[in-house]
Amino acid sequence: MAHGGGGGHGATGFFQEDEILGKAYDARLTRRLVGYLGPYKALTILSLVLLLLLSIAQIAPPVIAKFIIDAAIAPAAAGTLPADEALARLGLFGAIYLFVLVAAALLRYGQSVLTAWIGQKAMYDLRLALFRHLQYLPLRFFDRNPVGRLMTRITNDIDALTDMVQRGVVAIFGDIFMLVGISIALLVLDWRLALVTFCSLPILVILTAYFRGIMRESFRAIRIRLARVNAYLNEHLSGMSIIQLFNRERRTLELFDDLNTDLLRANQGMVRAMSMFQPLINFTRAGTAAALFIAGSYWILGGAMTIGTLLAFWQLLEQFFRPILDLSEKYNIMQAAMASSERVFRLLDTPATIVDPPHPRELAHVRGQVRFDNVSFAYNEGDWVLRDVDFTIAAGESVAIVGATGAGKTSIISLISRFYDVQRGRILLDGVDIRELRQRDVRRHVGVVLQDPFIFAGTIASNIRLNNTAIGDEQVRAAARFVNADKFIERLPEGYETMVTERGSTLSVGQKQLLAFGRAIAFNPEILLVLDEATSSVDTETEHLIQDALAKLMLGRTSIIIAHRLSTIQNVDRIVVLHKGRVVEIGTHRDLLAQRGVYHRLYELQYRAHETPV
Repeated sequence: MAHGGGGGHGATGFFQEDEILGKAYDARLTRRLVGYLGPYKALTILSLVLLLLLSIAQIAPPVIAKFIIDAAIAPAAAGTLPADEALARLGLFGAIYLFVLVAAALLRYGQSVLTAWIGQKAMYDLRLALFRHLQYLPLRFFDRNPVGRLMTRITNDIDALTDMVQRGVVAIFGDIFMLVGISIALLVLDWRLALVTFCSLPILVILTAYFRGIMRESFRAIRIRLARVNAYLNEHLSGMSIIQLFNRERRTLELFDDLNTDLLRANQGMVRAMSMFQPLINFTRAGTAAALFIAGSYWILGGAMTIGTLLAFWQLLEQFFRPILDLSEKYNIMQAAMASSERVFRLLDTPATIVDPPHPRELAHVRGQVRFDNVSFAYNEGDWVLRDVDFTIAAGESVAIVGATGAGKTSIISLISRFYDVQRGRILLDGVDIRELRQRDVRRHVGVVLQDPFIFAGTIASNIRLNNTAIGDEQVRAAARFVNADKFIERLPEGYETMVTERGSTLSVGQKQLLAFGRAIAFNPEILLVLDEATSSVDTETEHLIQDALAKLMLGRTSIIIAHRLSTIQNVDRIVVLHKGRVVEIGTHRDLLAQRGVYHRLYELQYRAHETPV
């Protein structure tokens, strides 16, 4: 129930938030992310142990190959080892080689499954925490933050973090284990060839640092343009009826084509950088391999090295370069994850300004008396919507609130429901400041019927009970009968189990209104709030059903009706007239007309507009 004014930060604020680039590593954010792995600490340690064993299992085959050549094949070829003994050694080394390959496959499978499970569970917890937090944020927050942005936080940004946990962090640890392990293996096998291999490291560092800067800028450009495309799509798909009505399809497509072209160029920049980076790394690897063969051949011919050692180095060289390539590619994953985590944690850190008191008061029985005690309220500081509003509604009384557009009528309903807190004065429920009560206790006693009721995707019954299992099927049917909704429901293909689409697009306006009344009566509130002429925009027969349902609902309840059509509120107990945020008149329909004040002017304007032919 957002207020009419209240604007948002606009597209600029949206882009600024979505253009957060993030560092590839941020210690503060990383610590918070690691906190979500806390419940799975033992499994995380097991995953790292499996990763270490996997690294060893991947390094072992080239070393075993060295012994196959140097201890079996070469001696047998030179005639220094009998054939049967050479075959025995080949069989032993072959069995060890096969065992290591099978072990590596099993370790990779176990580690991948375990890491994926941990990552999914941790991000499940984070997604749940984020949605839980969103539910308790005040409506002021939703007034200023587009739904598309919030959905992106819960979906795309959490997916980026999942990707980091499953592929980024784990892969980086694996790459580091591999680099350290291979470096040790190279030094143990032959320190001279190891030094030849390590000579390529300065070149790799320079290349990685240079292209990391290019990819960072490309990544930023892609995120900026993708945010613009998403915002454009969200706005124009939502307003498609207006685009088609005013024949703006061609111009809208041209504008989208411009944004899409910018995104294409940004992606091409990333592709060009990667297309140059990988060949240069491969060329460096090929040059290192050539240097190894030249140096190795020299030492082999001089009898200072075995062929098996050179072969092992050649195989390990491939594994030595692979982690370096992986680390450079994981940079973008980490950077995207850090940017996403910054946005997610910024949302989680948004304070819930409407909070329950530390020691809430209890109302054993709610009669339904509502008092506005010199209330002043503003959505934006200094821009007062209500000024010194003071009136009392007795328990069981029906009151209509009228006034011109922007007078503050809807704000009164929002304040009674405690969607916002007043800046000055108090709102009392049965003599108790509603800020001293739990929010759920206040709202449990308040029923709201909107002009355009929100219908969720689901069954008719689930929309009446709102998934409250305490409301049984018979109560749902009784509520529908009470408000005259049973007539149209029973004509539906599956009655109360008929599925309705999101926002109730398959139902008429009147049917949605009757469902909203059924929902209100099912929850049986002591205070009924009817917003913005709930009976507008329906046919005469449906309006009669709605008016009858409204009369039943109001019976014995404190009822507050926000009215635009003054002809529909003549039978309420009292009418409160608002003008520029102040209460200017209170009385019955007849008394207010006799005063010939603001209410009289509003009534005359509507009467003349109704009488004037179109």
